[in-house]
Order: sequence, then C-alpha cells, then structure tokens
Amino acid sequence: MNTVRTGILVACCLAIVLPGCSVLRPDFEQPTVTISSFRPVFGNSALPSFEIGLRVVNTGAAPLKLRGVSYTVNLAGRKLVTGAGKDLPVIEGYSEGTFTLTASASLLEGLRLFNDLINESADDIPYEVETKLDVGTFMPPIRVRESGRLSLTPEKSP
Repeated sequence: MNTVRTGILVACCLAIVLPGCSVLRPDFEQPTVTISSFRPVFGNSALPSFEIGLRVVNTGAAPLKLRGVSYTVNLAGRKLVTGAGKDLPVIEGYSEGTFTLTASASLLEGLRLFNDLINESADDIPYEVETKLDVGTFMPPIRVRESGRLSLTPEKSP
C-alpha cells in the first residue's frame, strides 16, 4: 500500500514540476544562428582542416550562455568531419557574437573523398554543415543546417 501511495505522490510531483520548467524563462527568445564562414585551411597536415564561423544574434534581454556545440560537415555526400566544442562566448542581451570552430577530417572518409575528387576533377564540391548549440538544461538546442559549394582552389594573396 505504501508503494502505491509513493508512486501516486511521485506522479503528482512530476505533473506539477515538469510543466513549470517551461515557464522558468518565459521571456526566452530563440537566438538566430547563421554560418558566417566555411573554408578549408591549407596547412602541413595530410588531412584537410576546416574553419566554421558561427554568428549568434541574441534578440532577448538575458545573456545567452552557450554551454557547447556539436557539428557535422558533409562534403560531396560524405560525412567528413564530426566534432564538438565548449568554452564558447557569452552573448549579452540584444547583441551578437561570433566564434570559429576548427575541425580536422576523418582519415578514412578523407581518403575516399580524395579518390572521388581525383576521378571527377571538379573546381568546387557541395557541402553541408549541421550545428547544434546547447543553451541550457531547460531550453531546446538550437539547430542550424546550411549547404553550399566549396571552392577547391586556394585564395591568392594580394
């Protein structure tokens, strides 16, 4: 009999507490996240590296404390890069901030992509970047997906 009462008590507590989580920050406005840059980084490494620039616009009054980010980069239909980052900037209310993620490619997928590029000889390839920003325990993550074409020719310095 005590376990039935305990179960009912727990169910009642959850019914009261869980809806309350959504009103902890009723003024929360979903920030806008865009990919500001995506470019290859040419270096001494055998594996290609990429810089992914993100721009976050906080349209709310409260500071946006980003806990972390995870990301995936697909090149020419291949899942080339996956990663995560933390120690992100706090975006103050009614302001914006930018940060850059640097990622290295998977060796096996990189070799497969390299083989594909040799056989196709294209000047650019399609890319897709997916990011997920963690903004806190009681807030849903912010997801961004962007695609385009990536030039394979390095930029020339003036």
